[in-house]
Amino acid sequence: MRIDADFVMETTLTIRQSAIISLVRSNGFASVDSLSDQFAVTTQTIRRDINRLSELGLLRRVHGGVEVPANRGNITYKARKILNLEAKNAIAHSVAEYIGDGATLAFSIGTTPEIVAEALETHEGLKVFTNNMNVAIAALRNTSSEVTIAGGRLRHGDLDVLGSSAEGFFRSYKFDIGIFGVAGVDSDGTLLDFNEDEAAARQAILANCRQSFLVLDHSKFGRLAHVRAGFLSDVTRIFCEETPPASILSIIEKSSAELVICKQEPPL
Repeated sequence: MRIDADFVMETTLTIRQSAIISLVRSNGFASVDSLSDQFAVTTQTIRRDINRLSELGLLRRVHGGVEVPANRGNITYKARKILNLEAKNAIAHSVAEYIGDGATLAFSIGTTPEIVAEALETHEGLKVFTNNMNVAIAALRNTSSEVTIAGGRLRHGDLDVLGSSAEGFFRSYKFDIGIFGVAGVDSDGTLLDFNEDEAAARQAILANCRQSFLVLDHSKFGRLAHVRAGFLSDVTRIFCEETPPASILSIIEKSSAELVICKQEPPL
């Protein structure tokens, strides 16, 4: 499959842009001048970075600098897809090693599950079930896979089907592995989401799979959302590219869940 270079440029973040996001999220604000000094580039370059990150909804441009967006809800699917992309790729390749040919897989919505589906392109005879069009299209790139999608009305943005039809769809099968992400993980190990229907669909997957894989990058630890979506101890394996904070790690160690730290490729 040929990938247009302009498309790649539009759908990836530079190492500097990713670092700017992390810095601003840690401190709440950063000035243009301080970012220019820290990254040894011109203020014009920093302003271009800030403009792009603001357009994606990842940060908010303000007079003299940039800050965390005021909206505490979820950001767009397009923006989430490129956020922490290296970490998500590492997670996806690690998950692929735990999946055998011929497996029956249930996928929730989410950018990390979609990237996991992309990483299964060379597996043979997979049966994939999902309520998300992005995951379905990614899985169909593997011509030996059989893909089944929930019926119903597609939601704009995330291109998913939610509600009773999605929950009933997942309850109709018994999956070898359920693969899903979450919006955030609270300090007590509670899995969090922004939408009740998204949480219910994931719970339906969890209740109908033999093994459950939670896939999430380190930014989800401590990220706030208001809908309960289960608990860390509910899952079989947790895939992350970094060791979680001490409080979370303690919870995992006391549970039956296995933590898999996924090695990232060093930047070129």
